[in-house]
Amino acid sequence: MKNTLGNNIKVTLFGESHGPYIGAVLDGMMPGIKINYDFINQQLIKRRPKGKSETNRVEQDKYQIISGVFNDYTTGAPLCVIIPNENISSKDYNDIKNKPRPSHADYVAHVKYHGFEDYRGGGHFSGRITTPLVVIGAIIIDALKSKNIYIGTHIKKCGSVIDRDFTNHQKDIEQLQSSNYPVLENIEQSIINEIENVRLEQNSIGGIVQTSVVNLPIGLGEPWFSSVEGTISNAVFAIGGVKGIEFGDGFNFSNLTGKTANDEFEILNNKIVTKTNHNGGINGGITNGMPIVFNTAVKPTPSISSEQNTVDLLKNENTKLIIEGRHDPAIIRRICVVIDSVVAIVIADMLAMRYGNDFLDFEE
Repeated sequence: MKNTLGNNIKVTLFGESHGPYIGAVLDGMMPGIKINYDFINQQLIKRRPKGKSETNRVEQDKYQIISGVFNDYTTGAPLCVIIPNENISSKDYNDIKNKPRPSHADYVAHVKYHGFEDYRGGGHFSGRITTPLVVIGAIIIDALKSKNIYIGTHIKKCGSVIDRDFTNHQKDIEQLQSSNYPVLENIEQSIINEIENVRLEQNSIGGIVQTSVVNLPIGLGEPWFSSVEGTISNAVFAIGGVKGIEFGDGFNFSNLTGKTANDEFEILNNKIVTKTNHNGGINGGITNGMPIVFNTAVKPTPSISSEQNTVDLLKNENTKLIIEGRHDPAIIRRICVVIDSVVAIVIADMLAMRYGNDFLDFEE
C-alpha cells in the first residue's frame, strides 16, 4: 500500500477511520518555518462537519505534532502529526462488512487485501484521513504566504446553484480564507438548501469546485511526466470523491478556435503577462506566471440511506443494503480546504525541486 506524496517534500499518511489514531509524516520541509497554530485550527474547522446538512460525526481533531518542531519552529527533521479518533461508532458497520457498499472502495479493498482490510468506516479509504493532510497543508499554506503565494478553492456549482469564477484572484482567495463557507457570492444558504433537499430524499449530491494559485514563479514543473497539470491531478485524485479535473478552459477548448483560445502576450507594468488565461497558468506543463486555475468534479457521496442492490460476499448471492450510520449528503464544502492542502504540498515540492529544500529562500 503506497501512501506517500512528493519527491523532495514528502507526505506519508497513516491510520484508519476507526483506529486509535490517524496522522501524517512530513519529510524534507525546510527548517525555520513558524508554526501558526491558530491557522491550523482555522483550517481544521473548515474541514469539520457542521449543521444538519453534513455528517454528525464531529471530531475535535486534537492534533499533536510529536516531532520535527522545536520552540514552535520546524527543525528540518521529519514532522509527525497524530490525531486521535474519539467519536467512533463501529457497530454501524458490523451488519454490512460482507456487503460492499455501491461506489465505495469496500469490494476492491476486500479483493486486494485478501479480506484483512479494516472495513470500519471505510478504514484507510475514509475521508477522515484527510484531516492530517489539512494540518500539514496549513503549515505549508502559511509558509507560502511569505513568498506572496496564495491558494484558494470555492464551490463553483452544487445542483442548480452556481458561483462566479475567480476574477481578482488574490483578493478572492483572501476572502475565502477569512470566510467560513467557501463561496465568492452570497449563495451559502442556497447551497445548504440544495443539499438539505437531497438529504430529505435519502439521497446525496455532488458538484464542482474551482481552485486558484497565484504569484507562482515562472518555470515550475517539467514538460512530460512531471507536468504541473499531471502532478496536481495525481494529488487531487487521491482525495475520495474526486472524479474529474480540468485546467483553464478545460473541456471547453473543444468549442474554441485557436484565435479565441490562445493567450496573447503583453508587457504590463514592465512585466510579461498574457492578456487572457485560457490555459490556466500553464504552458508545456510549466507555470507561466499567470494564476493556475482548475476545476474539480466531486461525485455524490455514495453512502445514502435509500435501499440499494449489492452482493453478500459470504453467501455469494445478490442482496439488498440499507446503509446506517453517520454520513455527509454532500462533501462539496468540506473538500475545498482539503484540495487547498494537497495543492500546497505539491507546490512546495515543485519549489523544492527547482530551488532546493530551502525553497522559501528563492529569488524570482
